[in-house]
Amino acid sequence: MSAKCVAVVLTWRKSRKSPAPVRERGEEVDRREAEDFIRLHHAENPVAGTVTGTVAGTVEQRLREVFAEIEQTGTYTHTTSELTFGARVAWRNSNRCIGRLYWRSLQVRDRRHVDTADGVAEECVEHLRAATGKGRIRPTITVCAPDRPGERAPRILNDQLIRYAGYVREDGSVLGDPANAGITMRALRMGWRGDGTRFDVLPLVVEAKGALVLREVPRDAVLEVPLRHPAFPWFADLGLRWHAVPAIANMSLEIGGVSYPCAPFNGWYMGTEIGARNLADRDRYDQLPVVAEQLGLDTSHDRTLWRDQALVELNVAVLHSFTEDGVTITDHHTEARRFMTHLEREERSGRVCPADWSWIVPPLSGAATPVFHRYYDDVRLTPAYVHRPPLV
Repeated sequence: MSAKCVAVVLTWRKSRKSPAPVRERGEEVDRREAEDFIRLHHAENPVAGTVTGTVAGTVEQRLREVFAEIEQTGTYTHTTSELTFGARVAWRNSNRCIGRLYWRSLQVRDRRHVDTADGVAEECVEHLRAATGKGRIRPTITVCAPDRPGERAPRILNDQLIRYAGYVREDGSVLGDPANAGITMRALRMGWRGDGTRFDVLPLVVEAKGALVLREVPRDAVLEVPLRHPAFPWFADLGLRWHAVPAIANMSLEIGGVSYPCAPFNGWYMGTEIGARNLADRDRYDQLPVVAEQLGLDTSHDRTLWRDQALVELNVAVLHSFTEDGVTITDHHTEARRFMTHLEREERSGRVCPADWSWIVPPLSGAATPVFHRYYDDVRLTPAYVHRPPLV
């Protein structure tokens, strides 16, 4: 199929308001969604084969296999090639991600046989070890069992594989990360006890076969970077740190009507995610006043731009520390230029490149980056990573 035909397939998807809603209880696969994906896979991978054959098959042969399996079971099984392609294209379609230039490099760990809580927890730990690479972070996804009609696959309740606890004190204040207060309380009720510091790594909470299971993340699977500043020795005394691998755990991978609700995936950090959001937001670690005080800035009113100055130095510290420790990280200027390269490549390929401006523009010096100065097609394409409704 030509590039023009590929564009037709994607344009049809563009006309839809959003991808198919995420399935929570396991429903029969939509034949139309399955056909759209199989045709897309064959269009971009002309040598794609069939499940039963050992040589490349036609798209019609593969569709006959898929439809027959759906008729029998209500779902179908992706080939290894289809799974890998679907996971990578879901990253390509992620309208909130600025770092899609390397979507083809995503390492896909096929663990579809894993359907128990213990198995999921073990694979999550192995995912972290594989993705961390002693600091050379590798974009990785681990795909566990899919939902099937009448059978719900495992879920991870944590929004990322590595998160820091947020302990709610009696006065309502939070020690640690306030964003994780809810999952911290759940873990405490399940018997977990942290060390009571600002950077306690939370255990994994996994739901499988109707039961919730809590599993610790081994320390050797969590690479952390102590933060310091190249010009201010006092910065190290703030005791700030952050983990190396941002592995999203609470999104479903949707491929051709099949839902993989347990499919943690990661890229590497852009510095502003840590320095301009996680550590800076008022409802997170709220470190700008602390940094400003150490810098001796006038915080009496906004016109001194003390927050802006403190924000820059905090981000300098993040980039400096990761780089000095040999841990992969990127800055927002570099990543913005890479995204524009990705956008140009996608347009040359005849594909729509979906993007949400409010997420693509970085939270620091947005107007100084090329992604700020244009509009984007904020459409929803499939395959996709889809936010799941929280478990009750």
